[in-house]
Amino acid sequence: MRTREYLKPWLVPRDVEAIVDGLNLGRRNDQTGSASYDPWGLNPDTTKMTFTVVRWLYDTYFRVVANGLDNVPATGRVLLVGNHGGQLPIDGVLVSYAVASKSEGARLPRSMIERWFPSVPFLGNWMNSVGGVIGDPKNCAKMLERDEALVVFPEGIRGSGKPYRLRYQLQRFGHGFMHLALEHDTPIVPVGVVGCEETMPSLGNLRPAARLLGLPYLPLALPAVLPARVVLNFGTPLHFNGAPEGEAEVARRVEVVKDAIRDLIDRGIEQRRDLL
Repeated sequence: MRTREYLKPWLVPRDVEAIVDGLNLGRRNDQTGSASYDPWGLNPDTTKMTFTVVRWLYDTYFRVVANGLDNVPATGRVLLVGNHGGQLPIDGVLVSYAVASKSEGARLPRSMIERWFPSVPFLGNWMNSVGGVIGDPKNCAKMLERDEALVVFPEGIRGSGKPYRLRYQLQRFGHGFMHLALEHDTPIVPVGVVGCEETMPSLGNLRPAARLLGLPYLPLALPAVLPARVVLNFGTPLHFNGAPEGEAEVARRVEVVKDAIRDLIDRGIEQRRDLL
């Protein structure tokens, strides 16, 4: 802790510090009695140091272009639901930073992370400290009741771990996000992510090695993250009202979200082609 406090003034530029300070992450929480941490471990100082690196990745390495950020409400509960790809959770980091650094109505979306991440030494604690939360339905419900913005990738590892030949082909969506949206009267902002598929193209999954290491998958890919340009498209919020008549109706509503994301992906592919 003392080392972090000592290094922060040297490592964090003033404009990055201003971005994080503007998000009001250090508000005192009644459950923890701490002015720095929220119940899920979010820490403003760690976020500032992380954002210093993320800003360089966002602006310089991936040269991100974000469209439609005005569609993300400045307050109130919202689910940012997007396509997942690229082997590493880079897409969630970039989506969160795009919303947190926008000029008006900035806020820090909380990324829902896979259950196995906390088993990786240091990674789980770090992800919690910068806003990541295990994607448990109870966690999500509590955060929505706090009017948080959540980043959700319903494909899960089916999306992030797919081979390059399946790039931008949406995999099966879980239905949990739709149940949450209905139960907590939460709008859904569809997000099309283009570019992360090229950051670490994989030829396949090394399943035996993955099982040996206790990982959900192990991509057959170069051990490097490539500087692919990323385009993020945030769509018009979708509102779903009324109790569904069974899981089939839930599935139909999920398909509406998937169709919106497909359209945003197609748009992003065209935009990216013009930018390159």
